[in-house]
Amino acid sequence: MHYLITGGAGFIGSHIAQQLVKKNGDEVTILDNFSTGKYENIKGLPVSVIEADIRDLEALEEAIKGVDVVFHQAALCSVERSIQNPILSHEVNATGTLKVLEACRRNQVRRLVFASSSSVYGDTEILPKHEKMTPSPLSPYAITKLMGEYYCRNFWENYGLETVVLRYFNVFGPRQDPDSEYAAVIPKFLDALLNGKAPRIYGDGLQTRDFTYVGNVVQANIAAASAFFAPGEIMNVACGDRWSLLHLLNCLEQELGMDVAPEFLEPRSGDVRHSQAAIEVAETILGYSPQVSFEDGLKETVAWYVKTLGQQSGEKELKQASGS
Repeated sequence: MHYLITGGAGFIGSHIAQQLVKKNGDEVTILDNFSTGKYENIKGLPVSVIEADIRDLEALEEAIKGVDVVFHQAALCSVERSIQNPILSHEVNATGTLKVLEACRRNQVRRLVFASSSSVYGDTEILPKHEKMTPSPLSPYAITKLMGEYYCRNFWENYGLETVVLRYFNVFGPRQDPDSEYAAVIPKFLDALLNGKAPRIYGDGLQTRDFTYVGNVVQANIAAASAFFAPGEIMNVACGDRWSLLHLLNCLEQELGMDVAPEFLEPRSGDVRHSQAAIEVAETILGYSPQVSFEDGLKETVAWYVKTLGQQSGEKELKQASGS
C-alpha cells in the first residue's frame, strides 16, 4: 500500500505516519507546507516528504500519483483564527479540501479519510452529539469543515471515490504545539504551568469537552482506511465522555504536583459550552474502541511536555551562556 498524509508533519498527521511505517512493506508520503507542521515531528521516520500546499492542485496531482489511500489532515485548526481571518480558513480548509479530492479523483485513489471536527455540531443542548443531528456551526472554521464533509459525500456519490469522514473531539497528546497563539487548551495549560504562569480560562471553566488522546484518533484513521462499510460514512472519534476545564486543570496540577490559580477571561466568540460524542457508529463500522483513557493520555502527555520543555529550556540557557 502507498499512503499519503496531507499535513503529515503536524500533530495528528505525524502520529498517523509513525503508526503506518510500522507496517512492513507499506510506503508513506507526507505532504506539508510546514506553516504549522514541524520537521522534528517526523525526524527519523522512513517516509518521503513533499513540501507543498494543498491549495496547489498541480503539486497535489504530482504527489498523489500511485497513492492508494489519502489521510487528509492538513488544515488551519482554530476557531479563533477563523473568526479573525475567515477567508484564509476557507481557502485552506474548504477550497484546499476540494483540490485534494479532485487530485484523488484524477489519479484514481481508492480511498480518502477526512479529518473533520466536532465543531460542526455547534452549541447543541442535546448530549451526547450524534451523527444524525443537524449541524449548526458557530464559526468559519466549523463551516469549512462541514463544507469538506459535503464535498466528501459528493465525490463518493458522483465519482465513486471512497471517502470516510471522522469528526474529531478535542484531540490531545505529545507533539501538540503550545507556542502558537491558537494552541489548544491542554498544551496551553501545560506551557503556563511549566513556566510558572497562571493558566488562562475563557469563561467560568465549567464548560466541558470530550478530550480524546491522539492514539485513539490514529486507531480510528487506520481502521477507516480499510473498513468495508466505511465509505460515505460520517463518524465521531472520541471517548464518549466529558470533562470540565477546571477538572482538566486540576488533573494536570496533580500530575505536576502544583497548585496554581487560573486567570479567568471573557468567553470567546464561537466556543461551544458543552461537547460529548456518541461513538456507537465508529464502534460498529470501524470496530473502534478508545484504547487510551483520558487519565492515561494525560499522564503520557504531561511526561512528554516535561521532558521536551525541559530540553528546550536547557538548550536556551546553553545558547545564552555561549553568547549565541
